[in-house]
Amino acid sequence: MTSRRESFQARPTIARRRRRRPIAAAVTAAALLPTLFSASACGGPADASTHADDLTVMTWAPSGTGSADRPGMTALADSIGQDVNLKGGLNGHKLHVITCNEHNTADGARACAQQAVDAKAAAVIGSYSQWGDAFMPVLERAGIPLIGGYGLSQPEFSSPLSYPVDGGMPALIAGSGRQLVEAGCKSVALIRPDTPAGDSLLGYLGNALKPAGMKLLDVKAPEQSSDYSQVARKAIGRDEPGNCVTSAMAPEPTGNLLDAYRRLTPKNTRIASVIGSVQQSVVDSTGGDSGPLAGAFVTSWYPPESAKTWDGLRAVVRSDTTGGRTIDVSDPGVQTTWVAYEVFRVVSEKLSAAGKPVDSKAITALLDSGEGIDVGLTPPLNWGTTNMLPSTESPRLVNTWVTYQVVKNGRMTLQQPGFVDVRWVLTGGRPPA
Repeated sequence: MTSRRESFQARPTIARRRRRRPIAAAVTAAALLPTLFSASACGGPADASTHADDLTVMTWAPSGTGSADRPGMTALADSIGQDVNLKGGLNGHKLHVITCNEHNTADGARACAQQAVDAKAAAVIGSYSQWGDAFMPVLERAGIPLIGGYGLSQPEFSSPLSYPVDGGMPALIAGSGRQLVEAGCKSVALIRPDTPAGDSLLGYLGNALKPAGMKLLDVKAPEQSSDYSQVARKAIGRDEPGNCVTSAMAPEPTGNLLDAYRRLTPKNTRIASVIGSVQQSVVDSTGGDSGPLAGAFVTSWYPPESAKTWDGLRAVVRSDTTGGRTIDVSDPGVQTTWVAYEVFRVVSEKLSAAGKPVDSKAITALLDSGEGIDVGLTPPLNWGTTNMLPSTESPRLVNTWVTYQVVKNGRMTLQQPGFVDVRWVLTGGRPPA
């Protein structure tokens, strides 16, 4: 049987400890960090009023670049800091959250990392960049840990100073394969970018389908196109019972792909996708329960946006600290940023309780110790040596758990309770007995 966590359990966060209500994995705003000062990739390190006992962290993401933009991640980081600072800071410390636009370029990512170094940041938290080869060496030389990067680049799953909170695309595509096996599919077509990163997805999906003897069709697609009719037609094929399609494209091309899929009106083919390609806002924009994603299977790193586990995130997003900026709670980049800041909160609490400084060296030592960090939105995270993935390319991919969701009544909801572990798929092993 597939290994599962049957419920989302969590320690209460700071704001909810006073109420002690038994809400599974309640994660709240008051649990997080202090002040923040926004800065561009060319900006200065930190505000001149920073004191010696303040904490400084950085969050970066591209903005103003097109489909790669993730402004909600840096906006949330700003809001988290302001919200927590209003509540007295983190364990008596102010935290300056510096945000940086990495412009979706290697130079931009490198400049953001250097800004974190110049600011003597304790950590980089919840950031988004595909340029790991550019930014990780800068952080490594300064000994600054990256907590909860989005997982777009290989160094995020291999650098000894990277602590990813999700399993990246490998875990998602492996989970999607197993979800479709359990759904009774007989064949699966994978629609994926015609890139080296897209090439790597085939092996993970193949490992997931192999024990069931299922046929896998590789459907390459351009990263950007206004017409995916031929791609959708190839994936659907003869539209026979048991035929399934899973998409691993970015949200914008996924929307265009779904338009083509809807025009072809397949009657027997089931559609599936992964978080990041599909999220609640994509379901809404494509027609909800009357659109092509009605009944679709979705694999995610986290519980659905409607789960109570996201109450704390929703509270911050609805507060005055956003400055009127729109932050999509269903966006996986926003969710990953929240989880990453929760990890930082727990780590800083542990260090403060032990009378240790909350600096990059102490943070790294605690995260490397093998002590589990449980924030309730994932199974306990553990970056100790014995928990590493036995992979030369992705040893830091320690969170191999995913959730199975389905679009029902226009909403992404859990298909089954808890998490599913796909570690065996990622390592090319056999299904659990």
